[in-house]
Amino acid sequence: MTFSFVFPGQGSQSVGMMNGYAGLPVIQETFSEASDILEQDLWSLVSNGTADDLNLTVNTQPIMLTAGIAVYRAWMDLGGTKPAIIAGHSLGEYTALVAAGALSFADALALVRYRAQAMQQAVPEGTGGMAAILGLDDAIIETICRDITAQSNSESLEPANFNAPGQVVIAGHKNAIQQGIELAKTKGAKRAIMLPMSIPSHCSLMKPAAEQMKQQLEKVPLHAPDLPILHNADVKSHTNPATIKDRLVQQLVSPVRWVDTIRAIAATGVTHVVECGPGKVLAGLNKRIDQNLQQLSLADSEAITQAVNQLKVN
Repeated sequence: MTFSFVFPGQGSQSVGMMNGYAGLPVIQETFSEASDILEQDLWSLVSNGTADDLNLTVNTQPIMLTAGIAVYRAWMDLGGTKPAIIAGHSLGEYTALVAAGALSFADALALVRYRAQAMQQAVPEGTGGMAAILGLDDAIIETICRDITAQSNSESLEPANFNAPGQVVIAGHKNAIQQGIELAKTKGAKRAIMLPMSIPSHCSLMKPAAEQMKQQLEKVPLHAPDLPILHNADVKSHTNPATIKDRLVQQLVSPVRWVDTIRAIAATGVTHVVECGPGKVLAGLNKRIDQNLQQLSLADSEAITQAVNQLKVN
């Protein structure tokens, strides 16, 4: 029995999401460590803060990184073994790099805070956005995006997340997204809805942020990971630190190819995919991608203990 770990990104956060991990001191210790590094009380924010504050990308990104690493450390403390292969959804790719020993926790926290600020600054407030399109084939959505971009002088629309079959997120200028939503409905989409996020991630509007990240990553030591990581931009694993940095830059302007990622994980012979962090967002997507894979979510203390026992390598 071989298993993979996947690390969630933005969209899995909620106030109180760490409450289920009582009895695991390493959870709060990891949050204390992160709070000291960033000089901000992350535990208070995730436990007692407002949803609005938690959903600010400058807070969400370091908090989701910290949550994923806290749960991974709890897994290891309870006797869990290392997964055969790992991946992270968008921001979760940074969590995966820390888990694989390629990035230090402190460097990753500073990087994702910087990434959030760069993304926030790349597009003026109210200019861009994202929308979820449900029930259409990828090819139809790609055509919709191409057509709307071609018809516009200066606005763009692109697929940003291939999350599951029939579930794609598009990103771009707000006006182009509205047109995309209307066109998707006429093409037979079951649902086409604007998402409550102002930053159009994983599309060409993030080029200024990608340039900033490229410069910032040059200052950060990165090592060959001790576990294979499938990257969002090309669904391949890399050991060369310079190549990994390039994929992190590419990730900001490229779609998250989650369907391809889970299929590639399945092709390695993995039988179980473990979502390492609070929530069950990825498990829900993964189930729709490949029903033969067993899905586990480490969403609370009990789930971690059960999974450690279930996946003990004999």
